[in-house]
Amino acid sequence: MDPIDSHQSNGIKAKSWKESKKMWDIAAPAIVCTVAQFSIGVVTAAFAGHLGGLELAAVSIVALVLEGFVFGIMLGMGSALETLCGQAVGAGQLEMLGIYMQRSCIITIATSLCLTPLYIFTSPILKLIRQKDDVAELAGKYARWVIPQLLAFALNFPVQKFLQAQSRIWVMTVISMFGLGFHVVLNWIFVTWLEKGLLGAAMAGNVSWSLIMLAQFVYVVSGWFPESWTGFSVSAFASLVSFVKLSLASAVMLCLEVWYYTVVILMVGWLKNPEIAVDSISICMNVQVWILMIFVGFNAAISVRVSNELGANNPKAAKFSIIVAVITSTMFGVVFSIAIVATKNSFPKVFSSMEEVKKETSKLAYFLAASILLNSIQSILNGVAVGAGWQVSVAIINIGCYYAVGIPMGALLGYKLDLGVKGIWLGMLAGSFMQIAILSVYVLRANWRKEALYAEERVRSHGTSTLPQIGCVENELITNNQDR
Repeated sequence: MDPIDSHQSNGIKAKSWKESKKMWDIAAPAIVCTVAQFSIGVVTAAFAGHLGGLELAAVSIVALVLEGFVFGIMLGMGSALETLCGQAVGAGQLEMLGIYMQRSCIITIATSLCLTPLYIFTSPILKLIRQKDDVAELAGKYARWVIPQLLAFALNFPVQKFLQAQSRIWVMTVISMFGLGFHVVLNWIFVTWLEKGLLGAAMAGNVSWSLIMLAQFVYVVSGWFPESWTGFSVSAFASLVSFVKLSLASAVMLCLEVWYYTVVILMVGWLKNPEIAVDSISICMNVQVWILMIFVGFNAAISVRVSNELGANNPKAAKFSIIVAVITSTMFGVVFSIAIVATKNSFPKVFSSMEEVKKETSKLAYFLAASILLNSIQSILNGVAVGAGWQVSVAIINIGCYYAVGIPMGALLGYKLDLGVKGIWLGMLAGSFMQIAILSVYVLRANWRKEALYAEERVRSHGTSTLPQIGCVENELITNNQDR
């Protein structure tokens, strides 16, 4: 090998190793944290599944339809912090992070109050969209019992984004792991030992989420962040309207994606004799979303890396971090896809004792594996979009791919061509593949030098403006997104 080529090769390896280490410093704790927090719902579904098929269907619909809807809104509203906080950290402007977090908490708490009626009227809503009466009634009761978790969701995402932007996630991860272990114990006590059924499962979830949120909040305000947390401030109430606009842009982008899976569950519920179909696809979706939480860790890492590097005016570093993240995440996607196919007759046993449900679930393993592989790439591209501030553009792409292509194709294959669950899932895969293809082109054609200049201008404006004027910069961010 030519000495020059050898030197370049070693340089690329060293650069890749350094970038990979930076990514894993964020991704590793984020993966453990997100898996632990999502596993709280998986544990609940597992205990409910052993109560009976009706209980599993009720919990799954609440988790995947109602909480999926709410999760998308809350995560999206909280994700407004990723662009602003990440780029501010890259430029060394830490003093604004606490204000941003408080502002986001105000917005998410107000949003949670607006969403509470959905929990109260879950039963009539499910009946309105043609879900079975017995499932809708039980799901409605369970939804009312878990209303306290709504407030925990509202506070959880802003705090998480505050910590992620500063790459301070390990304490949050430990808290989540202890919360998960405690949740397993509580479920055993309330559901198995005291035989409280779904009420016991709801009680366990309420206590577990409340303790996790309280511990995270205490960590933030206890003096560990002297530069970014300087106490509660009335400045958090300034420029709320402009901050809401930015939050809504992020929420729309993420909601359109999260709700996509919710619509699929509902479409399966509209099939003839849907009981077994709903149970089987609910199990698959639980597994898919559980694995997706791992990719959410990579999503958080690339969002932080891109926003930090753009904020520091390092466009080449931002671009290189994307390459490393895509390769790493895709490798994990391949491994998990192979594992699902290899254990297609085993993993359904964790969620159900009914032979018919286990058999139908195993038939969907190949579709589940394909979805997991696509998610491994999709998560990275979405993280890049958030880090760069492309939320509005990606929202438009999601509408076209998911709702103009994926869902109509799923309906055609599932109902008209009588392919059932498999047809609906094929439509979902088609929409996801199209979104990945378009976003890939978007990332490849991006002018990263210009993106760095956008970020630099935002940070400069934040650093030289008084707090009430910050909304002007946020409005500029939205305008820039719309222009692109």
